[in-house]
Amino acid sequence: MTTTAIPVTTRKDWTSDQEVRWCPGCGDYSILAALQMLLPELGVRRESTVFLSGIGCAARFPYYMNTYGLHSIHGRAPAIATGLASTRPDLDVWVVTGDGDALSIGGNHLIHALRRNVRLRILMFNNQIYGLTKGQYSPTSEVAKVTKSTPFGSVDSPFNPVSLAIGAEATFVARTHDMDRAHMQEMFRRAHEHKGTSFVEVYQNCNVFNDGAFEKITGREVRSSMLIPLVHGQPIRFGADNERGVVQRSDGRLEIVDVAEAGEAALLVHDEKSDDPSLAFALSRLASGPTEPTPVGVFRAVERPEYGEELSRQIVRAQEQRGAGDLGALLRSGSSWTVE
Repeated sequence: MTTTAIPVTTRKDWTSDQEVRWCPGCGDYSILAALQMLLPELGVRRESTVFLSGIGCAARFPYYMNTYGLHSIHGRAPAIATGLASTRPDLDVWVVTGDGDALSIGGNHLIHALRRNVRLRILMFNNQIYGLTKGQYSPTSEVAKVTKSTPFGSVDSPFNPVSLAIGAEATFVARTHDMDRAHMQEMFRRAHEHKGTSFVEVYQNCNVFNDGAFEKITGREVRSSMLIPLVHGQPIRFGADNERGVVQRSDGRLEIVDVAEAGEAALLVHDEKSDDPSLAFALSRLASGPTEPTPVGVFRAVERPEYGEELSRQIVRAQEQRGAGDLGALLRSGSSWTVE
């Protein structure tokens, strides 16, 4: 059996002929460019790549990719993607969603896709606002957020998407931001390589309805002192001169310290491959919001049986034990039948 070589492609090959319709200056442009530039390096085919989305600004993504795609309904993209990925293991399936789409009406679909470990790459653009419907507060908006739907300030406690994903037992969880193309591409590459559900939160600026939401940590002048890079097997430290670091106290709490005072030996070494999600969860809680030093990178990357493969094995075992069924005969058999 011979296989056809995967053709060499460029960003242009992955770019559709559709006019990109996001607000000028939107962070979505940066994310789109990062992925279109990365895909030629992944050794995949356009005809074997599918982008699925729900509703929201992020959901326009499939239109701009020269691949197969589906703009589905609000919050349901993970459910549709689960069916596709489970029955077509030959496809690369990506889900593009936003904080409103994924964590409000789509919350139930998201957590079950994560726990099942379906072979999906879920990119969640988090701008802490509803952009498409013109500026209502979202499930990640901070307490006291004044919007069109919360004129006196939101009283809701926001979701931490990374914490939620780890709590749902996701096997791959990462965070990046729209101001660093190289970092985005590395997180997307890692997500693509993972065998199972990959969840990547992307801090994305909505310059019309929530401009500057992440500026205190992603601004070029503060980035080195406010973003904490997570590198597997390396001590967790940050700052312009790596002068700050993270330690774990005897009670399990994580704390940011000056390396000169605490000593390098005291620094926490990041272990993204730990089966116990406790450390990854603790890292996700290190910052109470994007105004404090915030971890970015891969929080967790562990192996677990992939849902589609397990489902296929189950079907094969059933056929071996019972023999191949006749679906046509079943459908023509009347309104009732006997199950032995």
